Amino acid sequence: MTVLVGYSPHHEDVSALDLACQLARSDHTGVRALTVVPQGWPTPVARDTDREFERWAEEEGSAAAAAATAYLREHDDVPSQAEWVAARSVPPALIEHARAVGADLLVVGSGQEVAHGQIGITSKTDRLLHSSPVPVVVTPRGYQAGPGSRVRRISLAFRGDDPTWHLLRQVAAIAQRTSADLRVVTFAVRSRPMYPRLVSGAEDMVLQGWVDTAHAEQSRARVHLAELGFPDPEMQVAVGRSWGAAMDNLDWQRGDILVVGSSSTHRLSRVFLGSSAAKILRHSPVPVVVVP
Repeated sequence: MTVLVGYSPHHEDVSALDLACQLARSDHTGVRALTVVPQGWPTPVARDTDREFERWAEEEGSAAAAAATAYLREHDDVPSQAEWVAARSVPPALIEHARAVGADLLVVGSGQEVAHGQIGITSKTDRLLHSSPVPVVVTPRGYQAGPGSRVRRISLAFRGDDPTWHLLRQVAAIAQRTSADLRVVTFAVRSRPMYPRLVSGAEDMVLQGWVDTAHAEQSRARVHLAELGFPDPEMQVAVGRSWGAAMDNLDWQRGDILVVGSSSTHRLSRVFLGSSAAKILRHSPVPVVVVP
């Protein structure tokens, strides 16, 4: 497995590099950092401004690769390298590079508009989350794993449908390989109030029905996980009046990551972020892996 991380030279936040090393260390693999700088428009005759722009882009790319290399040296137990490319757009360049190097994970940071500890989706990340053929890992802003850190627990957002049953088996195998604990989580979020007020109790009935279904599916998952070598997996139904409240009702620890499957209605074998996955992503206090 190879972890590819998109590194921006204009952000002081190195959380994506930190998380990439944590993931790579946990699975005994390496990290490749890539910076994408703007590419000039092709012209029949290069003018002074064109050559000046190309020199600037090369300097930016070289400086970013050097900065990433220097930071990655702090994680000297993880094989790593840093490079840069010039391209018209960042997301296609990252996807193309992921294919070229055989990356199994693509790690990106959060936008600068959110508070530390929160996940912010930029326009570039949003495009990746709708087009990447490999899992995309989004890091909370300011995330710090620290040298020598590993993934300690993997939480899987489990819907109980066929795609997440398949994902359950994949995540269980990864948890065994990396010696991480496994937690299966189903989110049960109360819908908005119905009108007229006369039938407002219907939302509670719908929520309770979903909670009962979630417990039944988790019981089946518990039996299946026992067969896979997890005799006592952690199972939780996170209930809340909002996605944020449901997320807050779970305990989170250092070394946690959350795995969600992309939309089960999208027919392409790519990440495609459905509404539930998007809400989970935006409210998660830990790194999130979005899997095609």
